[in-house]
Amino acid sequence: MPYTVDDEAIAQAAQLDGKLMLVTSLSDMTPEEVVARYRSLADIERGFRVLKSEIEIAPVYHRLPDRIRAHALICFLALALYRILRMRLKAAESPVSPSKLLKCLSRIQKHTVHVGANAYHGITRPDAEQLDLFKALKIELPKQSA
Repeated sequence: MPYTVDDEAIAQAAQLDGKLMLVTSLSDMTPEEVVARYRSLADIERGFRVLKSEIEIAPVYHRLPDRIRAHALICFLALALYRILRMRLKAAESPVSPSKLLKCLSRIQKHTVHVGANAYHGITRPDAEQLDLFKALKIELPKQSA
C-alpha cells in the first residue's frame, strides 16, 4: 500500500502549532474562567516545586488528621513567607533571590554561654551583605540579648 501525504491534516495541525489547548468537561465555565483556573493550578504546582526544592520540605507521613492539618499549615506558611520575601526583594529592586537570602541570613546564629550560674546570650554580628538584606526587606535587625 503506497503512502500519501494528507495536506489538509497538516494544515489543520499547523494552525495549532505553538498553542496550548485546554479541554474541560465543565460546561458551565467561560473560556476566561477555564484559563484562570488553569493558571491558578500552575501557580499551585510552582508552589509545590518551591516547597520541595528551595524550602526543602521533605515528605512527612502522618496518620492523625490534626497532624496532617498542622503539617499542611506549616507548608502553607513557609510558602507564604517565601513569596513575601520574593515580593519585598523585587520591590527593593534587589538582585538577590529568596533562596540566596535565606542561605545568607542562615549564617546568623544565636549563642548562649554559661559561666558559673550566669547565662550570656548573643547573636553573630551581621556582615555588610546581611545588613543590606535586612534593609531591603524593611526588617529590624535582631536585638542582642542581655
